[in-house]
Amino acid sequence: MGEQTQVQAKPETQTPPQPQPNSDSTLVSNSPVDLPPNPSNPSKIPIRPQKIRKLSSLPSSKTPQITASSATPASTKSRRKSTPKSSSRVLPQIIKPLSADGEIDNALLHLRSADPLLGSLIDTLPVPQFESHNSPFLALSKSILYQQLAYKAGTSIYTRFVSLCGGEDAVCPDIVLSLSAQQLKQIGVSGRKASYLYDLANKYKNGILCDDALVKMDDKSLFTMLSMVKGIGSWSVHMFMIFSLHWPDVLPVSDLGVRKGVQLLYGLEELPRPSQMEQLCEKWRPYRSAGAWYMWRFVEGKGTPTTAAAAIDAGNVQPLQQIQTGQETQQHQLQLLEPINGIGNLGIFMKEKRAGLELK
Repeated sequence: MGEQTQVQAKPETQTPPQPQPNSDSTLVSNSPVDLPPNPSNPSKIPIRPQKIRKLSSLPSSKTPQITASSATPASTKSRRKSTPKSSSRVLPQIIKPLSADGEIDNALLHLRSADPLLGSLIDTLPVPQFESHNSPFLALSKSILYQQLAYKAGTSIYTRFVSLCGGEDAVCPDIVLSLSAQQLKQIGVSGRKASYLYDLANKYKNGILCDDALVKMDDKSLFTMLSMVKGIGSWSVHMFMIFSLHWPDVLPVSDLGVRKGVQLLYGLEELPRPSQMEQLCEKWRPYRSAGAWYMWRFVEGKGTPTTAAAAIDAGNVQPLQQIQTGQETQQHQLQLLEPINGIGNLGIFMKEKRAGLELK
């Protein structure tokens, strides 16, 4: 009996285990013995999935926003890039010369719709013609010969120059260089213009200029190359572009006839400046050459002497800003003579000289 009591006493002593008052019995019974004394492990288990969820949720929520935002500028950039490509494809159609088939009709249709005032003027004037096909060297030589001369005087000198060279087809740099200054003087070419012709011919002979290269140049290159020739300025280059190359969009802002025509067309009080010409004639693009042609004819119809407008019919254009009419020269002479007439015998001398009398 004593042994039984000892056996029963052992379970009584083992029944109250020590871990019961400290923590849950299920955790202690199911986990190893080493886990209970370490309190950090159970706290990390619930925190780690929260951190993982936060990290995984951030890129997942931001990635669609980045892709959506990056897609919109890409589409806009592609649209912006596509628009200049379409406009650049249209440019070669505008560069057609005015002598091409149908280009005059396209120019008149555009000018009528873009500028009603010019459209009403177009209906009263003939259709412009751009049919001259002279070589660039001949056209530049002609522009030099016509400088500062009236149309009739320039035509007379040009006709003698062509016959001296042996015809228009024979006018070339070698022929011009073979002519002496005395020969050119006999046909009415001044020494200054003769030096211009020699400089043009030398630049052709040295390879600086040639007809094939001039035809293929753009406007900036053409200005740069032709401005190297003595006697050729911006006005001569503009005339060469319009009446030799037949470029459709050239506005000679320094030409007096075109400026005067714009003044009359829009009823301006003063002659427009070159900067104002660009703004006023912007609506004529891309056919400003045809608009300039109508300005010359418009001024001619108003009775203002325009040698350039008269020369257009024959393919010759003169710099109006350098030509004075007969009335203007007489007025300038009278203004100069008025103070001289008050000086005794000198005034009588000038009067008699003007009358064609000689003093003895």
